Amino acid sequence: MVEQKAASRVLERRIQHRFAHPELLETALTHSSFANEQKPQQVQYNERLEFLGDSVLSIVVSQYIFTHYTMLPEGDLSKVRATVVCEKSLASFARRLELGLFLRMGRGEEQNHGRQRDSILADAFEALLAALYLDAGLETVTAFLMPFVEPAVEAAIEGHRFQDYKTELQELVQRRSNQHISYELIGESGPDHCKTFTFQVCVNGLPVGEGSGRTKKEAEQQAAGRALEAMRE
Repeated sequence: MVEQKAASRVLERRIQHRFAHPELLETALTHSSFANEQKPQQVQYNERLEFLGDSVLSIVVSQYIFTHYTMLPEGDLSKVRATVVCEKSLASFARRLELGLFLRMGRGEEQNHGRQRDSILADAFEALLAALYLDAGLETVTAFLMPFVEPAVEAAIEGHRFQDYKTELQELVQRRSNQHISYELIGESGPDHCKTFTFQVCVNGLPVGEGSGRTKKEAEQQAAGRALEAMRE
């Protein structure tokens, strides 16, 4: 456990934000077991912040996948979001920050290895998001979250069986004789760690759809989806 006087400063350096209202960070790092042991002294703990942080997290993740994965239908968007914001995922984010080291926790919870428990770490991470939001706004929270969210979303996309537009397009074309499909990379932009790829899909050499994505596979899927829309009209 990091000494509490130094904990806030250490964590602020890790998240690259100096709190204008440090009491928000202190509350975010306080588990209810600590507050219960301080009675009759009143100590704020992080459950209310956790409630707000859950909503802040949801809007940031929802906006990101809505904007960057435009061909995914609503049901698949919900599956991706659920994977990214689940307890196991949030606990892994918290462990990357070593957030457990900074928590104020009661003696009983400490003895029960509460600092390593997924539920406590996930709740503390959400509380931290709420503290950031109240202290500096949604833009600051989004900037903080992106290094966690972007790879988590990509992993969720790869790990789920979503609608396969490429297969649908292939099956549609195969039902028509003497037709073949090809995909061509026609553009890429952005820095190496955050590229956007654009692909064009052609049927018999004629372009029928374009799509962009953070990976080449996603860009091809989006291009196939656009082609399906055009061919079904």
